[in-house]
Amino acid sequence: MATFKLVAEGADLESARHPRYLGLDVGNRRIGVAVSDELGLTAQPVMTLERRRSAREDLRSLARLCRRFGVAGIVVGNPLHLSGGLSPQAARTQAFAAALGELTGLPIHLWDERLTTREAHRILYQAGHQRQEHRRVVDQVAAALILQEFLDRQGQRTGIRE
Repeated sequence: MATFKLVAEGADLESARHPRYLGLDVGNRRIGVAVSDELGLTAQPVMTLERRRSAREDLRSLARLCRRFGVAGIVVGNPLHLSGGLSPQAARTQAFAAALGELTGLPIHLWDERLTTREAHRILYQAGHQRQEHRRVVDQVAAALILQEFLDRQGQRTGIRE
């Protein structure tokens, strides 16, 4: 009697791992954090990091998260003006991102985040959350939106998504 193994199309998903990314929505008071799944398809909110007095402490906390999730890169929301020009917040965010890249040795991808916080609030409203509850999660939802846009664009470049 012959033996054979049935293999469904795309069945070897375990070996189809893609690089994981950490997504960040960097603000003055909080940093929203999201991470991609191991297939590189979806972004999930992880946490909201309350900023400390020292940016170095924030950088170290994010470096620990990078190691914990085994990420290959970091996607940082770049808060440009609606016109596309560099805002003062964008300059601060870019300096923070550069310091994070230097500390972790990971590539940093700046990603246009215009209107993501507004979109995050809209999503939370639709999910039935009251405005008072938004502060706890809006930054991580915004980070997930930033990261998801990045993942979608990466998928379009590699032909993974239609």
